[in-house]
Amino acid sequence: MTGKIPSNDYVIFLDELGMEYLPMVGGKNASLGEMIRNLGHQGIKVPNGFAVTVKAFDAFILENQLKDKIEDILKGLDVNDIINLRKTGSEIRKLISNGKFPVSVEKAILSSYYRLSEMYGQEATDIAVRSSATAEDLPDASFAGQQSTFLNIRGGEMLLTAIRSCFASLYTDRAISYRSSRGFDHFAVKLSVGVQKMVRSDLGVSGVAFSLDTETGFRDVILINAAFGLGELLVGGEILPDEFLVFKPALKKGYRSIIEKKMGEKSHKLIYGHKPFETVKKVPVEKSQQSAFCLDNDQILQLARWVQKIEDYYTGIRGSWCPMDVEWAIDGLTDELYIVQARPETIHSQETQEGIKEFKVEDGDLAERLLFEGVAVGEKVGTGKVRRIVSLDGRDGSVDETAFKEGEILVTEMTDPDWEPLMKKAAAIITEKGGRTCHAAIVAREIGVPAIVGASGATRLVEDGQEITVSCAEGSTGKVYDGKINYSLKETAYADFPQTRTPIMMNVGSPELAFQYSRIPNSGVGLAREEFIINNHIKVHPLALLRHREIGDEELSAAIQKITAGYESEKAFFINKLAQGVARIAAAFYPKRVITRLSDFKSNEYFHLLGGQYFEPEEENPMIGWRGASRYYAEDFREAFDLECSALKMVRDEFGLDNLTVMIPFCRTPQELKKVLDIMEVNGLKRGDRNLEIYLMAEIPSNIILAEDFIPMIDGFSIGSNDLTQLTLGLDRDSSLVAHLYDERNEAVKTMIRTLIKTARRHGTKVGICGQGPSDFPDFSEFLVREGIDSISVTPDSVLKTLKVISRVEAKDQIKV
Repeated sequence: MTGKIPSNDYVIFLDELGMEYLPMVGGKNASLGEMIRNLGHQGIKVPNGFAVTVKAFDAFILENQLKDKIEDILKGLDVNDIINLRKTGSEIRKLISNGKFPVSVEKAILSSYYRLSEMYGQEATDIAVRSSATAEDLPDASFAGQQSTFLNIRGGEMLLTAIRSCFASLYTDRAISYRSSRGFDHFAVKLSVGVQKMVRSDLGVSGVAFSLDTETGFRDVILINAAFGLGELLVGGEILPDEFLVFKPALKKGYRSIIEKKMGEKSHKLIYGHKPFETVKKVPVEKSQQSAFCLDNDQILQLARWVQKIEDYYTGIRGSWCPMDVEWAIDGLTDELYIVQARPETIHSQETQEGIKEFKVEDGDLAERLLFEGVAVGEKVGTGKVRRIVSLDGRDGSVDETAFKEGEILVTEMTDPDWEPLMKKAAAIITEKGGRTCHAAIVAREIGVPAIVGASGATRLVEDGQEITVSCAEGSTGKVYDGKINYSLKETAYADFPQTRTPIMMNVGSPELAFQYSRIPNSGVGLAREEFIINNHIKVHPLALLRHREIGDEELSAAIQKITAGYESEKAFFINKLAQGVARIAAAFYPKRVITRLSDFKSNEYFHLLGGQYFEPEEENPMIGWRGASRYYAEDFREAFDLECSALKMVRDEFGLDNLTVMIPFCRTPQELKKVLDIMEVNGLKRGDRNLEIYLMAEIPSNIILAEDFIPMIDGFSIGSNDLTQLTLGLDRDSSLVAHLYDERNEAVKTMIRTLIKTARRHGTKVGICGQGPSDFPDFSEFLVREGIDSISVTPDSVLKTLKVISRVEAKDQIKV
């Protein structure tokens, strides 16, 4: 039902608005109206409401003769002086809060509120009251969170009070500081207020979603954060939410492409208050809910599709890519999904990625200096002295924030928008609570400082004045070290990356770093190791997952049950976690080929996984023992291999990542390869189905000697130069006694490689190499290129060096690019 526009334009209903109304109602309200009018037919639901316009705000200021008074107060403003900033903001807010509405404005607001209540069949409905500044949510500036929001407001008097408070929040300390730092005229920014029907997410679920990865700016995913109850605890960083990643290209093709699910720590939720003057209250979440994901797969996918549609629509309006920051809620009474806000993302969308900046920790083994860990925000490293602040104004006996000095490291429980002036002075930020989309994380990205959030107990683990290093350069886990550690920063423009005829691929082990690495010029992934994912994300021996109840080890069973919480079974846990890790790498480089090697743990490595001691033999030399292909068909391991196959099938068939190529390691004979391929086919991985390619690691002399027997069963070889050198020269590569003989440039090894390339070329089969040799030894690169290697895969930090080497070799031989 459409609301009538009052003739004085003090109030306009949301379903009458669009982006053309932005100067009148601010970015937030204009965007809500735009979605109601233009996306409703696509099934996207937005609760209706109305906007109290800028004209009403101006009338309020005029009625109370506030402009001159505010100008006088602002004349003495010094935003770098926190005490001065606080005094200035407090005086202005008090003036506004004590003001009175003109009769015509008050009448328009109240009549619209009762009209909205009638639309929902209520005498006085519960509403959310949100500020909407005219400079807010612009593509090049984010005023999100600068002004106030009030939830579960009911009745005319509460509404008028909330609107006055919103007007006053135009002059919070953080808002004044933000406008000053961005060069906005304080009086050029006007305030509208959005009044919107509340969604009963206090009985359901709510959260935020971004149509990109917030850490790297990677475009092809939708990041969803979710928690039980109203969304303020999530945004404020008081809880660590559940996190989901959805791969956009496959989603558009109809795949159920949820490529990552991370369980949060949802200890509390915000619900409606029921006492007088208590609009909301915080209550504990039931234990059963804490250990369950708060969204099921269908809900995740529905939300992701809506976010994709919103991004597509705003990209069309803007004429260029417009990633979106969306707030959503699921009504616990009806289970219906609603979008309650949508704004352009304003950090990564403004970046022009012309090169890479690599922070690298260089002090070697730092295990003894590691103090604690948390969720990394950004990719930088920061050092400084600790300043712990529990609350502003020195409450709770903490240090007053006015003592905080430029370049110190802020350590606190959590932050909210009032902390922003302080955060801008920090060399790094650490909070005990929060996830990747909490306030502290958002501000840290915007101001460009490293931050670690969700670091439980941080304020107790460091002392004021202690020098520490905050490292966000080691993946998604942020690390805090005692003292100052050495690190380097290397900046390389993409223009300096030469083009080569020989494709240069990357070896990628960590799924968390895949989005970051994908920005480096590359031809895909030549080696993705399953072992990294199993060791770091699953951490349990696959057979222990399947059989722990038979063992009778109660401690082991308890540990496994804790690790697998949120999954329907231990089997489902392994399959999903492995699939998600592989999928994140495959998504990062899509549609380029990503060659994923099946597990190649040795028995001593499997032994150290949780429960591994019950299933692994003791071998004198595991390096040449029960590893690779010989495990997959063995009666004692077949169940575990079936899980691997199911995970890779999920990546291709459910997630839609058909750029995945499967590679079989340490396969000694063609007969052994046939056994493995038969088992893979039974598990839904048939070579050729949906263009599935199977590669073989060429790392045993028999792979080369019998290459013509292997070739009919595979699509390509990837030379594993480490094992090939070991087995050709008869060396134990882990032995320091014969290390001086270990050299992949040895003529015997080169003869092996030369022979394989010639044999494979005769049969039209590709041969690549994955190892450090080409980047470490220019003469080895020259040998490979001249022999006609089809691709070279190296670690990400060696790509540029390898490209330069190969470029020189190709130029020397006058090979045209």
